[in-house]
Amino acid sequence: MSVRNKNKSGELKVKSQTENLSEIRDFVSGNAAKAGISSSTIDNMILAVDEACTNIIKHAYKLSPQGEIIIRIDYNEEKFTITIIDYGKSFEPDRIPRPDLQKYYREHRVGGLGMYLMKSLMDDVEYKTVPGKYNQVLLSKNIRGD
Repeated sequence: MSVRNKNKSGELKVKSQTENLSEIRDFVSGNAAKAGISSSTIDNMILAVDEACTNIIKHAYKLSPQGEIIIRIDYNEEKFTITIIDYGKSFEPDRIPRPDLQKYYREHRVGGLGMYLMKSLMDDVEYKTVPGKYNQVLLSKNIRGD
């Protein structure tokens, strides 16, 4: 009796430049479409990935275009996981307070909602850092019945 592994995966490596965000979006949306995920869910996932990668470019690499961002996709019929790896400066997401959206809106603020958006748009967000080595963000979406 053979057991088939239904997991699918892919990987993309790009430099830490905002021009590469469209390539990242295409990579994620193409794989998500292959997984049979609805377009509205794909849009949410793209927004979360965009936020994560923009934060990496701005904060981890301080806008240096020479940094490397690795996007890994793993999925099966149950779950779609996007792993984003960088080798820049790490941060502690637990130190970022939950935003007061009313105050944010009243003050006409821009930016700073990345972690909040990622957690709102995805089912699971995990941040792991190995200081001096790498940072990793895992964004997961449960896709059964999407």
